[in-house]
Amino acid sequence: MFALLVPRDPDEGAVLALALQRAGFMVNQARDLGKALQSWLERPADLILLATPEGDPLPYVRQIRAETEVPLALIVDPLSESLYCALLEAGADLVITRPFSIPILIAQVKALVRRASGAPLQKVPLWSVAGLTLDPVSRTVEIEGKNLVRLTHLEFRLLHALMLHKGQVLPIETIVERVWGYAGKGDKELVRGLISRLRAKIEPDPHNPRYIHTIPGLGYSFNPPE
Repeated sequence: MFALLVPRDPDEGAVLALALQRAGFMVNQARDLGKALQSWLERPADLILLATPEGDPLPYVRQIRAETEVPLALIVDPLSESLYCALLEAGADLVITRPFSIPILIAQVKALVRRASGAPLQKVPLWSVAGLTLDPVSRTVEIEGKNLVRLTHLEFRLLHALMLHKGQVLPIETIVERVWGYAGKGDKELVRGLISRLRAKIEPDPHNPRYIHTIPGLGYSFNPPE
């Protein structure tokens, strides 16, 4: 298994890398979270451990969840109860406050990955609707029997949810729950960004969508013309 570690400083990074190695991971350290996420498809990981810098850690969680749904553990400075809850609602799976215990951290990370590996991303058959065919094994979509496009995990979840409810309007909150796997207040910018990336891959004209339509004030709908 591989872990992406983004430390706050080299000293803490060395300690966390050792903990991850003892938990059974090969560790890839990155100084810059943004650059690591840009190359995510080329170098995905089974776990992200982010040691957050000073300040609000919430934007980092949203940034990560815009790209991937892999287990996410955070190392944070002591924070308020409301912010702790907000981090979990935004998609963090484990929030550990400094100072932390290495043995407990190792046990928590092992438990987190064990739970995640016991719940497969998607178990769906080949799915065809309105000229689009989704293949969950290769995570690709075939468009009109011609173009074969590879999707990210999040793009696949989103397209499958929309196709499964063809003709219905999915609210932002429902999309967040179906795609990212957590309930709570929907993040419009998070969903809008994912919709935009998916349209760029499957729509003949992303600015004049054929498949995925925006329903102002309500959500999104997969409603291709007959």
